[in-house]
Amino acid sequence: MSLRLSTVILPVDRWHEGGRAKWQKAEELGFHAAYTYDHLSWRTFRDGPWFGAVPTLTAAATATERLRLGTLVTSPNFRHPVTLAKELISLDDISGGRITLGIGAGGNGFDATALGQEPWTPKERADRFGEFVPLLDRLLTEDAVSEQGTHYSADEARNIPGCVQRPRLPFTVAATGPRGLKLAARYGQAWVTTGDPKLYEEGTPEQSVEAVRGQIDKLGTACAGIGRDVAELDKVLLTGFTPDRGRPLESLGAFVDFAGRYQELGFTEIVLHWPIPDSDFAADTEVFETIATEALGQLA
Repeated sequence: MSLRLSTVILPVDRWHEGGRAKWQKAEELGFHAAYTYDHLSWRTFRDGPWFGAVPTLTAAATATERLRLGTLVTSPNFRHPVTLAKELISLDDISGGRITLGIGAGGNGFDATALGQEPWTPKERADRFGEFVPLLDRLLTEDAVSEQGTHYSADEARNIPGCVQRPRLPFTVAATGPRGLKLAARYGQAWVTTGDPKLYEEGTPEQSVEAVRGQIDKLGTACAGIGRDVAELDKVLLTGFTPDRGRPLESLGAFVDFAGRYQELGFTEIVLHWPIPDSDFAADTEVFETIATEALGQLA
């Protein structure tokens, strides 16, 4: 499968003051998809503007025609499968079947305590994710669902008429641990990674590539465990969190070299952060647009 190029647009702009224009520009530049983070606030952006993912994607769906849209990623930190399913079915309808759900177990960021709860342990996050994904899968594929879980339940939850995309909109599952990789193998249409976070500060680009190669090997093992061919899953790299940091966006050549290494590993989609001045995602807009329009031609 040929490589696709996508972008992630953080929801930091008022819709009528640059927000709409970015999503429309993403479509104009020919990106395969444009995603946004599903957080209540995030890291260094916590004390600045930050808008909700679902309303933002709804607006983007009405402002674009061809661009795929989605979250990268949604987590159980402040979501429940029953209400999320209703919103996703509505989004899929409004967009004409252009929604992809990126989904992960969540972490210990600001979302973890925003509802007043204590942060979950890694085991509890994994336990919750293990219930969240299968229940959401049922809610998006069945007209009525009842289920009693330890963490998430549904009582005759109705989701008629279901997704435009059949049997449901695709899941892109973020996972590196064994339990999450098993969920990706069973329920994912794609798998997404940011690399190995332990290498971000002091690792090398070469070590990052090898770490991701190991993640893909483990994904293959998880797929083999249920009799699935790992080649069936798209493999997505969300950039900006490997030791390369922003260097791949310094020039077209730098990006082609970077993307080529991951393409050789079997990645089918690479996601770039839309440039945000004075942030970790600062980049030259002209170079970014050149990469969007010319890089794939050099990677074919």
